[in-house]
Amino acid sequence: MRNLALSIFLLASFTFVQAQNSEKELIKNTENAVKKIKDTIGNGWRTKGNFSFLLNQSSFNNWIAGGEDSFSGTLGINYDFNYKKDDITWDNKVLASYGILQTKNADFEKKTDDRFEFNSVLGKRAFGEWYYSFFVNFRTQFTTGYVYGQDENGKEIRTENTSFLSPGYLTFGPGIYWTKDDNLKINFAPLTSKFTFVDSAYTTGIDSGTGLPYVDGDYFGVDANKSTRYELGFYASAYYKLTIMTNVTAENTLNMYSNYLEKPKNVDIDYSLNIVMKVNKYLSTNFSFQAIYDDNAFQGFQTRQVLGVGINFGF
Repeated sequence: MRNLALSIFLLASFTFVQAQNSEKELIKNTENAVKKIKDTIGNGWRTKGNFSFLLNQSSFNNWIAGGEDSFSGTLGINYDFNYKKDDITWDNKVLASYGILQTKNADFEKKTDDRFEFNSVLGKRAFGEWYYSFFVNFRTQFTTGYVYGQDENGKEIRTENTSFLSPGYLTFGPGIYWTKDDNLKINFAPLTSKFTFVDSAYTTGIDSGTGLPYVDGDYFGVDANKSTRYELGFYASAYYKLTIMTNVTAENTLNMYSNYLEKPKNVDIDYSLNIVMKVNKYLSTNFSFQAIYDDNAFQGFQTRQVLGVGINFGF
């Protein structure tokens, strides 16, 4: 009887262990199958984009507290075109925006926004969710930019300071790329080349702002009588999009760059936040914020903020 009980116990133990192993093997096989499906599904090109038009307007009539009629509008495009083929990914994003402000008594129409940016990351899976990568980033503006002031008679004057491709920035290099999904991506590139392009007309002769000859590095870090600047450094970028609540999303982008060749501790920072609060399919309230630190351009933070009611079209 004792031997029978022992045999039954051993048989039950063996069956339990086998069941556990079978269950673990089934889970592992299921996970591998899901991973394989995830890796192969959606192969090919995927595109999505959004076109927005933000409006701001104010009007005053016999308003004792004071005020000036104004109108501003901003056009924006956010477009992604991504490719996937098994262990190869290629993510591309175009960001473009242009805005103007017109006030009743101003002599000049002023820009409220002017931006063009293209980002591209090509990746080949190394292991897990890590990829060997090569990235390209290009930034510039569309039209001429001015510095505003007043003459001796108090009349508003302006001095041309920037233009298309002046400055223009081209940054590229190999690295390693991590992505969990389309809403979270990080890229590290330890050997990154960066070119700054300017029109040599801005670095030649007399600086219209100071009335003195140009000094090396004064104009976006480019030396006098030159039109380009080269840097070699470390680049890191991160993208994170989250849903704050129903119909409210926040898109975060952070780029950082350290130049090995000059003042490596002075890290360039470019952070952008775009919050969209949808009213319906076509209407939303949009808030955009951008902060840039680049001591070659300005000794301090540059900030930009745009808030308005937007008309949106997805494509």
